[in-house]
Amino acid sequence: MKHFVLILLFFLSYAFAAEFHLNEYRTPIISIDDDGTATIVDSPEILIGSSGVVMHKFNTESSIVARVSVISKKGGFAKARFEVFDLLAQPALPLPGVAPEVGDTVILNYLYNRSVIVVPNKEIYDEVIAAFPKIIFIHPDIIGAYLSYEYKPNPSRDDFRKMCAQSAAGLIFVAMDGRSVFADCQSFKILKEFQSGEVEYYQLPFYTRVSDIDTVFWKFSSEHINNYDAHYDRLFDEDQ
Repeated sequence: MKHFVLILLFFLSYAFAAEFHLNEYRTPIISIDDDGTATIVDSPEILIGSSGVVMHKFNTESSIVARVSVISKKGGFAKARFEVFDLLAQPALPLPGVAPEVGDTVILNYLYNRSVIVVPNKEIYDEVIAAFPKIIFIHPDIIGAYLSYEYKPNPSRDDFRKMCAQSAAGLIFVAMDGRSVFADCQSFKILKEFQSGEVEYYQLPFYTRVSDIDTVFWKFSSEHINNYDAHYDRLFDEDQ
């Protein structure tokens, strides 16, 4: 009975949150400042921390030339910081050498319909999937297989960034005891936080059917997680 009550509590805490979904938002660059930020038209669709890409038109074709992240919103406008776009980088190909220009198109909430998911057990995984039907969640076995291959039972920000890039996911969802978040998978800025229920039991490093995520002696940074909540809470520490 206790098991049923805890799972039910977790589910009910998500009932009001099922509509969370950030639609892709396109807008031109109005101006560019010397500090590497752009001014764009604001929208309720975007949040501080929302990220996206800058599309530059070459004759009849368009290409991504930079990544962009919203850093402030005021008076109907938003400020966005330019960053290097390297999610699709290939060793044999150079990164684009074209800087963003006024008139280029900013696409925010880029790939926000797809999310990596980190949860402590199968029951919570099933409930989160059901609670957010508009989000395509990348199965945790994909991340688990990568960590097993890399001997990384303690996934870092960079591990998740790489998996988000390879899975074409813009978000990461992490469920912890009493608290769950959606965050941008590159900046790890929290976009939405929910109050969630008590976690009854944990699978480490997170729920996955991959069972052989182990360490190797020659990787000093490879160690098992002892505290699930503390480990994933640190991912969103702004001092990192």
